[in-house]
Amino acid sequence: MTDRPTHLDDSGAAHMVDVGAKPATMRRAVAGGRITMAAGALDAIRAGNAPKGDVLSTARIAGIMAAKRTADLIPLCHPLALTSVSVDFTWESGGIAVTATAATSGPTGVEMEALTAASVALLTLYDMAKALDRAMVLGDIRLIEKSGGRSGDWRAE
Repeated sequence: MTDRPTHLDDSGAAHMVDVGAKPATMRRAVAGGRITMAAGALDAIRAGNAPKGDVLSTARIAGIMAAKRTADLIPLCHPLALTSVSVDFTWESGGIAVTATAATSGPTGVEMEALTAASVALLTLYDMAKALDRAMVLGDIRLIEKSGGRSGDWRAE
């Protein structure tokens, strides 16, 4: 193994890593984040009274679509044939938590797809509710766990 960063070639130029020789394995990643907002905005979303309509359904679809387009958004990401993507929401005091899960069977992981899904779902929550609260805060976006591949399983502490 080399000490050189994996996305740089011998001349130091950025390149996409060749994963062609790596075995296909089942891979799964879970990412999450949260958005905090004023009580009135949270109540309107929960009641289905937000001005732009069904906030959670729209954010779920946006997150799933974003996972499928990750390679178009993040330089040097491999386009993946995702086998599943889910985006779920949990009501919290003062906000909503988002959990996104992505899976594939392939030679490279799906961490970026799960993170992209969670991030875009949060951005969509903001967009759908900004008329109610422009001071919403998105945060705590992170990888929660991953499985599969050469590095095996990992879970955040």
